[in-house]
Amino acid sequence: MTKQWLSERAFSFEASGIRKVFDLGAKLQNPINLSIGQPDFDVPLAAKQAACEAIMAGKNGYSPTQGVAPLLTHLQSEVDAKYQHADRKVFVTSGTSGGLMLLLMATVNPGDEVIMFDPYFVMYEALTKMLGGVPVLIDTYPDFVFDVQKIADAITPKTKVILFNSPANPSGAVASAQVAEEVAKLAKEKNVLLVSDEIYDLFCHEPFTSPVQFNDQVLVLGGYSKSFGMPGWRVGFAHGPGEIIEQMLKIQQYTFVCAPQPFQWAAMTAIHCDMSAEIAHYKRKRDMLYDGIKEDYEVVKPGGAFYMFPKAPWGTATEFVHKAITEYSMLIIPGNVFSKRDTHFRISYAASDATIERGIEAFRKLARG
Repeated sequence: MTKQWLSERAFSFEASGIRKVFDLGAKLQNPINLSIGQPDFDVPLAAKQAACEAIMAGKNGYSPTQGVAPLLTHLQSEVDAKYQHADRKVFVTSGTSGGLMLLLMATVNPGDEVIMFDPYFVMYEALTKMLGGVPVLIDTYPDFVFDVQKIADAITPKTKVILFNSPANPSGAVASAQVAEEVAKLAKEKNVLLVSDEIYDLFCHEPFTSPVQFNDQVLVLGGYSKSFGMPGWRVGFAHGPGEIIEQMLKIQQYTFVCAPQPFQWAAMTAIHCDMSAEIAHYKRKRDMLYDGIKEDYEVVKPGGAFYMFPKAPWGTATEFVHKAITEYSMLIIPGNVFSKRDTHFRISYAASDATIERGIEAFRKLARG
């Protein structure tokens, strides 16, 4: 009876497959959890203390929509010094995902095409469809390399946005400096907005190059969730051409209002914390997992983020993941959550060494069917 009250928009995409795995995992005893896309380290102590101090100081109301002045000033100064663009404005978003939603709401009309790379971050396709846009998928299998010629071939008069994610979720792929430059110049030549999702830039084990270096119209999304272990604090940022930022800000006023104020103050402390040890740990975890499964799986060694995207050695990825969960209590994500293919699966190595070691043992057994 209530279905008649629901919008067509609500049925334009499926519920998150990742959340379904999380729900299943909640019912398991001592699972091997390699599914969660968030750091397993905690927020730096100094940032926790800063959050507590902000709360106790009464900084619990709304902040200005664009963010608290010290954080906003820091971000703007950093962006100005790094890129020296005449018209590049910054503001604080309610997480990087919040920034993505604002960006697409500000730019995509029904029927507009949004180019993304398959496999892709789950929100890209869902948000595009929610707004009446048309996802255009660029296949990157089997090595997950970004092919600029494929992008050029996919651009039509209806193309509005290219979503560029490096390091990428779920593959961990990192675009080379040459690719970053070529895609930036292509977008400028074709008058298409290039959006660079850089949430994993700190966890990059290869040289990281942002396409914004080659195109002053690139819109960048970033944040502190992954870098400082604070995904629940919802503090991100966006910077790009002033006219787009102005419209994103206007939409934020009527949606998120602002990022949580106490955690904006805490982020000011977090950005000065040394995270080099955590980055080194994740590179080591990547190598441990890769070395542990490479003999039994077709797998590309990721260059960044904290994900690996192997090919299922038998059956579909959905069948493989079902067996991993039901027979080995191992939580991983089937690739069709991120892709039009059901061949691969995502592992998150943002986990303890002990969990990764248990996972490697289970993967070796699973490979035999």
